[in-house]
Amino acid sequence: MTLDHLSLLARLQGDFLAALPGADPAARVPACDGWTVRELVEHLAGVHRWAASNAYRVDTEPLGEGPFDLAPHYAAQAATLRRALAELPPDATARVLAHPEPLGPGPVRFWHRRQVHETLVHLHDLLAASAGAGTLGLAHAEPEVWADGVDEVVTVLQPRQVGLGRMEPLRHPVSLVATDVAGTPAWVLGAPGQRGEEVSPRVVVSGSAEGIALMLWHRLTPTEAGLTVEGDRADLEAALAEPIVP
Repeated sequence: MTLDHLSLLARLQGDFLAALPGADPAARVPACDGWTVRELVEHLAGVHRWAASNAYRVDTEPLGEGPFDLAPHYAAQAATLRRALAELPPDATARVLAHPEPLGPGPVRFWHRRQVHETLVHLHDLLAASAGAGTLGLAHAEPEVWADGVDEVVTVLQPRQVGLGRMEPLRHPVSLVATDVAGTPAWVLGAPGQRGEEVSPRVVVSGSAEGIALMLWHRLTPTEAGLTVEGDRADLEAALAEPIVP
């Protein structure tokens, strides 16, 4: 399945904005280090603005101290990002997440994908804050979208964490299998680009792509995510104890 990231981004930003009126700005966000909804919304708005600036290869101008009226503030920064990504050719050179330097040259389309998954995970966070706990099914996205997020963690974000010195390479790779996506895609966390039979992970985690993605983002435990774990659970626990995502 080829994903239209820009359409997905607009849809997910719309879902995030629609969820704001029902959210208490002071409510705590589960699995987000004590963040409140206000901090979550201001964070995502700021990330959208920062990503737009990197797409244009310009410095981000300060927004001021706030406090902001959350819904219009988020809507404005979401629109800024969409406008930037619509104006710029996908193959144009932008500043993108990289290593060993945090940012380096890359295509604008990098931000199409990155901001979809930034928005999707934080939409889950916002809805979890309103629900009082994180569960599967809060943020609605097709399994293929969640699988794309798993691929981003395995092939881009976790290797970058290693490249920036934020974590050591995983001593033992972890096999991940999405059972709800056509073709049953599989990845090896800690050995991107390699097949499971090439590195022989001692643990295999299988289940929904959403569950795997939220586990990798430290939002749900494997049990909460409804995942099946076969093999050496210690290898999985060791991997999840690391900062595998920024």
